Amino acid sequence: MAHDTSHQPHDMAARHDPVYDRLAETAEFAELRRRYRAFVFPATIAFLSWYLLYVVLSNWAGDFMATKVVGNINVALVFGLLQFVTTFLIAWLYSRYSTSKLDPIARELDEQYVAELQGRQGGAR
Repeated sequence: MAHDTSHQPHDMAARHDPVYDRLAETAEFAELRRRYRAFVFPATIAFLSWYLLYVVLSNWAGDFMATKVVGNINVALVFGLLQFVTTFLIAWLYSRYSTSKLDPIARELDEQYVAELQGRQGGAR
């Protein structure tokens, strides 16, 4: 027996929202994506490179990493702790960047989305 699958969640057509689809094609949405990627991609590459440097030095530069800095604190411990500092720094920078560069555009797009949805609901009554 054949089943009608037109209303099932895995149906791609059923998941598309025409209002969202229209907004996703706007210059504002493209700018939001561009700005997001302009921060996230370089930050991710920088952080992963920094982390990879830590791993490489830990594996192949043991003498350097064992160098004492102060008392029993060595370079490896300092680098390890700096991984946490870097993580929090990137999160803080992203928060500032998002607040100033992403949120205004996202807010505007959200307002357009809500207004169009309300307009459709008002016209459907």
